[in-house]
Amino acid sequence: MEFPNPFNLATYFLDHNLNSRAEKSAVLFRDKSYSYRQVYEAACRFAHAARSLGVRQEDRVLVMLTDCPPFVTAVMGIHKLGAVLTMVNPRLPHEDLAYYFNYTRAPLAVIDASLVEPVDRMLPGLRYLRNILVVSNAEAPAKPGGAARLAGLPVGVAATSLPRGFLSFADVLAEQPADFDNAPTHPNDPAVWLFTSGTSGKPKAAMHLQHDFAYNTEHYARQVLRMSESDRTLSVPKLFFGYATGTNLWFPFAVGAATCLFEEHASPEIMFENIARFRPTFLTTVPTMINKMLASPQAQTADLSCLRIGVSAGEKLPAELYQRWIERFGVEILDGIGSAEMFHIYISNRIGDVKVGSLGRIVPGYEARIVDDDGRDVEDGRLGTLWIRGDSMMTGYFLDPVQSRDRLRGEWLNTCDMFRRDAEGYFWYEGRADDLLKVGGIFVSPGEIENCLLQHPAVRECAVIGAEDSAGLVRPRAFVVAAPGVKTGDALSSEIIAFAKERMAHYKAPTWIVYLDALPRNDRGKVERKKLAQL
Repeated sequence: MEFPNPFNLATYFLDHNLNSRAEKSAVLFRDKSYSYRQVYEAACRFAHAARSLGVRQEDRVLVMLTDCPPFVTAVMGIHKLGAVLTMVNPRLPHEDLAYYFNYTRAPLAVIDASLVEPVDRMLPGLRYLRNILVVSNAEAPAKPGGAARLAGLPVGVAATSLPRGFLSFADVLAEQPADFDNAPTHPNDPAVWLFTSGTSGKPKAAMHLQHDFAYNTEHYARQVLRMSESDRTLSVPKLFFGYATGTNLWFPFAVGAATCLFEEHASPEIMFENIARFRPTFLTTVPTMINKMLASPQAQTADLSCLRIGVSAGEKLPAELYQRWIERFGVEILDGIGSAEMFHIYISNRIGDVKVGSLGRIVPGYEARIVDDDGRDVEDGRLGTLWIRGDSMMTGYFLDPVQSRDRLRGEWLNTCDMFRRDAEGYFWYEGRADDLLKVGGIFVSPGEIENCLLQHPAVRECAVIGAEDSAGLVRPRAFVVAAPGVKTGDALSSEIIAFAKERMAHYKAPTWIVYLDALPRNDRGKVERKKLAQL
């Protein structure tokens, strides 16, 4: 697919909507609606403000915000300026934030007001940061006329309440013009850094080009998700996570749909509340939340009839959870797999064609190979490592040429994920290469064991890793979060192990059961198996 030169992501995602949808809702937040014209004007103000603060094309800008309209303003304004967008979870432990400031070398950061105090304390150690814009979603204007000049978008805190070196997002933007000539970026200019979830060392930035995001939008959002301007999107993951930036911002904007945003951390109660409030047609979720929503008392009465489809990613959706979701809500969920390295999903189930337990088929525009340890293709049905090719692949990891060379194999990305492909072309995920268990000389997928255990009524959540027995042999060890009101102990463990042995080969059944109040997860919702190994 060819993209024109110049090619700017703000033109592709935002500006085209002014032709026929200028007054259509683009963002729904709390009880307010913001049109594409309002978002456009605010983004233009941001681009002018960033440039006035010394940000140049290709400079990084670091965004640390909860999901709110100013997040959208910042993203689209960064695109307009031709700067490089980097996004970080604002709810990370404060001691982790300094790493991102210095790693990205961003001269400008846009932060939530809750971060002012900790960032102020760490300022002496932030080598590259020059300016900080502070956002608060208080409804009152920062100064007379400020809200009106921002076209009604929620505003920032007043400058008089901020420490030296911090600027009010609202006050700075209110002084800027509401139009901006987008930077004449090339399709191959740098555009966005997406952080990996840090499964090996500290999180790394996968560096992406302007056209990467349009490429996946054209193939996945339009062809697989069939997203259209009549959609309203709602997401469990937050916008800082590339999975949600795609499905809950870039994709809907590309087709003139509306995104529904909320600041709070997602919970079953929050999700049911926002589904009732916004009546979305499209839900972005993860297996953990699917499980929690099904276990919630509200699941018995909640009305999800507004949804035409849902998507799940981040980790494999167990077949047991999918079946329970369908039985209760009747809404298809398209399980798929993507990565920061490829921007978004490249293998997915399809609307009306969900093969339960699989991750579906290759997304148009992408190619897949399953290879052995020597990089040779394996036959269908055989286990191997998934390699992916498509024109949204990263150029590499910032400051990490060794890992970049390991993952990038010419035009192919080595995903390090273990898969098998069946004769019909459906892909079956068997875990990360370093998560697979070799029990009695045979590879065993933790996911297969986990799906079996989830069928036991006493098991609410579970994760399986390998552990050595007294003879030094690897056996499955299951970590279980019990259902509410269930008494844990040896009797239940024996019952669960027997349950597993009735449904799978005995060597696959867990040897040990460990009970936890909750599974350790990272800020993207993935189970941290390395932490389980330390318990």
